[in-house]
Amino acid sequence: MKDRRRLLVKFIGSASALLIVCASLVAQPVAESQTKAVDAVFAKWNRSDSPGCALAIMQDGHIVYKHAYGMADLEHNSPISPQTPFHVASVSKQFTAAAVILLAEDGKLSLDDEIHKYIPELPQFQYPITISNLLHHSSGLRDQWDLLELAGWRYSLDLITNDDVFSVLRRQKELNFRPGERFLYSNTGYTLLGEIVKRVSGESLRNFTTERMFKPLGMNGTHFRDDHAELIHGQAYGYQPVKSGSWRLSVINFDTVGATSLFTTVEDLFLWDENFHQHRVGGPSFSDLMLRREHFNDGRLNPYAMGLIESKYRGLTIVAHAGSDAGYRAYLVRFPELHFSVACLCNAGPSADPVLLSRKVADVFLDSSFRGAHPSPPQQYVDVPIEQLGPKAGLYWNGQINDVMELDIKDSKLSLLDGDELLPLQALASDRFFCEQDGAEIRFEPADSQGKQKAVVIRSTGESNAYDFLPSWSSGSDQLNEFTGDYLSDEIDPLYRLASSAGKLTISWLKHSARDLKPAGPDLFYNSDLTIQFVRDPHTGAVSGFVLSTGRIQNMKFRKSP
Repeated sequence: MKDRRRLLVKFIGSASALLIVCASLVAQPVAESQTKAVDAVFAKWNRSDSPGCALAIMQDGHIVYKHAYGMADLEHNSPISPQTPFHVASVSKQFTAAAVILLAEDGKLSLDDEIHKYIPELPQFQYPITISNLLHHSSGLRDQWDLLELAGWRYSLDLITNDDVFSVLRRQKELNFRPGERFLYSNTGYTLLGEIVKRVSGESLRNFTTERMFKPLGMNGTHFRDDHAELIHGQAYGYQPVKSGSWRLSVINFDTVGATSLFTTVEDLFLWDENFHQHRVGGPSFSDLMLRREHFNDGRLNPYAMGLIESKYRGLTIVAHAGSDAGYRAYLVRFPELHFSVACLCNAGPSADPVLLSRKVADVFLDSSFRGAHPSPPQQYVDVPIEQLGPKAGLYWNGQINDVMELDIKDSKLSLLDGDELLPLQALASDRFFCEQDGAEIRFEPADSQGKQKAVVIRSTGESNAYDFLPSWSSGSDQLNEFTGDYLSDEIDPLYRLASSAGKLTISWLKHSARDLKPAGPDLFYNSDLTIQFVRDPHTGAVSGFVLSTGRIQNMKFRKSP
């Protein structure tokens, strides 16, 4: 009888999926002016010598407009279509979270379970970590990509497997912070969730999601790729722009799933998105569970739900997640109040921003519905005289997360150094600035009684960090010599070499050539990838080691080799 019920449910699910597919093919008429406006948003990518994007606009249970711009495969002149499979990077996380929720609904696990119950080989940290902590990025676990890079792997060049991820996780001595203390994005947590799904269900994450989610919804072009050598017919290859105006291949090279590795199409994402309204997979409580957020230890509400982030855009609620891996960029955003969604998948690396593109699409379709005051240039930005910007430029440091923020003036605008690029900041007021590229706001507070200027960074997730202004400081060659030498960490294998050359301090390690470190203050150095704070022997004052932070790894300890 139990098996018959399963077959019946499976048949009903398949029939429902068929109805959705049929509905999606009957696109509701939209104004020609709207489609022209949307095509204008993507005009840059609508060419045969460039990668580009696939787009689906969904409203009231229908795909009302779908289109493709640019090429899926430049070598073979294959254009993108709405049926083209893309690697969607971290958009994958909501599917991993959904698999965990289905297992919880089956009674196979509890979100409050401690993760060692399922993965006993992980280190025993001082505090327990729950499945809920993994789902909400509050575990304190160091991020796997940063860990692997520090251990000598080269992202998207060296093959990375689940075994490789576990090899560095087993070496960890400390967490970034106590679980439940705060939010810090950690891909590690979702790789572990994928492994928990495998161990609890007895099936790989790929097979479990295919059978329980994708087939019932008719998502026939969707699966977790757990073999990097698998051929995917018609897939979009990722690309990165080069200065000559041409492109170079930039694809993923890993066999790890959970945090990433989903391949899907914009048409399939419609079927998934519609499930949040129709509840064909997961039942009537599914949407609420996916949007459930946890409270931190101090009672604050975590901004991150289950592979999804609920926020506001121009006064309307949105539920969304973005993805970025190698040359791939992805975004799926839902306006639940209006039953309106946009899926945008791109293969043009950082030159294509599907978050910005999707919001421009929403601006076209929802202009009359927007009620709020999300910063929208140019009306709400103000001009700040250059003489008021100058004192705000310089270096700022947050000691808790060991992070240096660099602000500079470029083209008469205050700008934020992000990697090797200066991102312009738009002024909301003389002491408030907004970065459109990453959605962060920077607020400057009046100097304290000691004359110290502070800057508070409010990120798009709602989290905030306060930074202290650092007075200008430089070190001479003699001072640099005391930092040079070889350093080791108990958490990773490679030897780290610090050297002084031409008045600059450099750092290098396995497969990573020497990179300059810029001085930020006494014993404090940084570059676009990491921050290093040197530690001195309390008795002799000699440099004895350093702590290294990368943003998603905080205060990893290194000791100086004799």
